[in-house]
Amino acid sequence: MSENSGHHAPNESLTALSIGAIGVVFGDIGTSPLYALKESFVGHHPLVVDRLHMFGVISLMFWTMMLIVTIKYVLIILRADNNGEGGSLALLALIGRTIGKNRWSPLVAMLGVMATALFYGDAIITPAMSVLSAVEGLTVVNPGFGRFVLPIAVVILLGLFSVQSHGTATMGKFFGPIMIVYFAVLALLGIHSIVQAPEVISALSPHHAFEFFMANPRLAFLALGSVVLAVTGAEALYADMGHFGRKAISISWLYVAFPCLLLNYLGQASLVLRNPDAISNPFFFMAPDWARLPLVALATMATVIASQAVISGAFSVSHQAVQLGFLPRLKIMHTSAKAAGQIYVPLVNWGLLAMVILLVFGFRSSGNLAAAYGIAVTGTMVITACLLGVLTFTVWKWHPVLAGAVTLAFLTIDGVYFASTATKIPDGGWFPLLVAAVVFTLLTTWATGRRLVRARLAEDSIPFATFIKSVGERVRRVPGTSVFLASTNEGVPPGLLHNLKHNHILHDRVVILTVANRGVPHVAQADRCEVEDLGQGFYRMVLRYGFMDEADIPEALAQEDRAGGPFKAMETSYFLSRQTLIPSSRPGMALWREKLFAVMVRNAQSAMEFFKLPTNRVIELGSQLEI
Repeated sequence: MSENSGHHAPNESLTALSIGAIGVVFGDIGTSPLYALKESFVGHHPLVVDRLHMFGVISLMFWTMMLIVTIKYVLIILRADNNGEGGSLALLALIGRTIGKNRWSPLVAMLGVMATALFYGDAIITPAMSVLSAVEGLTVVNPGFGRFVLPIAVVILLGLFSVQSHGTATMGKFFGPIMIVYFAVLALLGIHSIVQAPEVISALSPHHAFEFFMANPRLAFLALGSVVLAVTGAEALYADMGHFGRKAISISWLYVAFPCLLLNYLGQASLVLRNPDAISNPFFFMAPDWARLPLVALATMATVIASQAVISGAFSVSHQAVQLGFLPRLKIMHTSAKAAGQIYVPLVNWGLLAMVILLVFGFRSSGNLAAAYGIAVTGTMVITACLLGVLTFTVWKWHPVLAGAVTLAFLTIDGVYFASTATKIPDGGWFPLLVAAVVFTLLTTWATGRRLVRARLAEDSIPFATFIKSVGERVRRVPGTSVFLASTNEGVPPGLLHNLKHNHILHDRVVILTVANRGVPHVAQADRCEVEDLGQGFYRMVLRYGFMDEADIPEALAQEDRAGGPFKAMETSYFLSRQTLIPSSRPGMALWREKLFAVMVRNAQSAMEFFKLPTNRVIELGSQLEI
C-alpha cells in the first residue's frame, strides 16, 4: 500500500504506469526470494533437503502465487474498486455504501478495521525483515562481515525514515528502473541455475505438493507458514490500484514480476538440489563470487524500495482512517505540489521507526523475524476473503451458488495458511498481533468515542427553528460573517450557544458548517457544498469530502456565494468548540477506554490547522462534556 505516485493522470501511458507499478507495487513481494525458500528449510520447522521436499515446496509456492495473487487479487479483487481506489478501508467504504445500515454492517466494519490494524503490524515488520535479509548477504561474500550486519541495517533504516519528510517524488523516478533491473537479475540468476538441472521445472506440477502432504502431513502443514512468505506484499496490488490502475498492475504482475519470481525460485531449487549446503542463503549463492557484493547492493536497494512502499502505505492508511473517522486529526504534510497522494505523517513515521529499530535489535536476524512475519499477511488475506464474500453477494450480486463457492474456496485456502502461521505465534508471531490489537483498540475507541460525543451533544441541542424564534430581533447583530463548525447538521452547535451566552451579539450572517466525509475516495466539486437558508441571516452549510480528499474550508467558502453572498476573508470569523471530556460511569465505553479517548482528543491536531483556517480569524470556545 503506498502513496508514491499519487493519482495516475489519464494521459499517462500504460507502459509508464506499468513501470511505475513495478517500482512501487511489487517491491515487497519482489524481495521475497531473499528469504522465502530458505526459511522453508532452515526456519523453525526445518525440512530435509531432498527432491521430495524441494519439489513439494516449489509446487506449493507456485500454486500459492497462482491462486492467491493471480486469481484472487488480479482477476477478482482488483475489480472491486471504490471509484478507482483500492485497499481495506476503500473496500469497507464501498460495501458500507451499498448495504447501508443493517445487522451485518457492524461486523463488516469490524473486519475492515481489523485488516487495517493488521496492516500496521506488517508495516513495522516489512522494513526490518527486508533490509536485514539483504544486508545478511554480506556474510555470503565474507563470513567475517557478520558483525557489521546489524549496524549497517540500522543505519539504512534510520536514513530511510529520516528522508520521508522530503517526499518520495525524486526517489520515485528511480524506483521503476531499479526494480526492473532487480527483476531482470532475478530471472537471469534463475535461468543460469535452471539450465544446470532443468528437471526442476517439473516441480510446478501440483502432484508434487500432494506427494509432500501425503508423505508428511504435519511437516507440510507447518511448511505453509514459510511458503506464504512468497506472497507477502500481495495486498499492495489492491491497495495501490488508485495510483496505477487495474490494467497496469495486472500487466506488471503477469508479464514481469510473476515470471521473474518463478524463475528465481526454480533456480534456487536447482542450486540447492545440486549443493544442499547452499540452503543457508540460496539467493546469494546463485550468483558467482564476483557478482555477490553488487547483488547485495542491488538487493538492499530493492528492500529499501519495498520498505518505502509500505511506509508510504502507512501514511495513506492513516490519512484514510482520519477522514473516515477512525483516528483523531493528525498532522499531515503534503510533499508534492503535483501529486495529492504524496503525504508525510510525522507521528506515524517516527512511531514506525521506533518500532522497527526495536524489532531489529530484539530479533537480530531475518531468520528470527520470519517467525513474526506472515501472520499479519495471512490474517489480512482471511479478512479480505470475508469481505470478498460480502462483496459478491451484496454489491456484485453474483448467483448465490457461485458467490458461495468462490468465497468458501478462498476462505479455505487463506484459512489454512493462517492456521499454519498461527503455529509461529510463540516464536514471534505474537508481535504483529500485539501491534494489531493496540491499533484496533485505538481505531474502535476513537470511532465509538466520537459517536458518544455526538449523542451527548444531541441530548443538549435545541432545534434551530426554536432557537431562531427565541433569538428573534432581540439580539444585537454586528457586521461580518461568523462560521460555527458543528459535528452534525442538526440542532444548534454548542459554540453558537456559548458565544451568545457570553457575548450577547451575533454577526449579520451566521453559517453553521458541518464537514462530512463520504465513503468515496473523492467528491466532485459540483457535489462539494450544500447550502440551506434558515432565515434571518442564518445558513446551514455541509461540505462533503472523500477519504482521499484534503479538507480546506477557506478554499471551499471562497468558491461559494449561495449563503448570502461571497465570503470575504477579512470579514469572516471561525468559531470552534473545544470540549474537555470527563470520563464517567454513564453507559457508553469502559472507563479506561473513555480515558484513552480523552487523551486522544487532547493530542489531536487542532481543527484550525487541519481545516487550514487562518490563525488570526479563529475563536475557540471551551466547554466540559461527560461521556
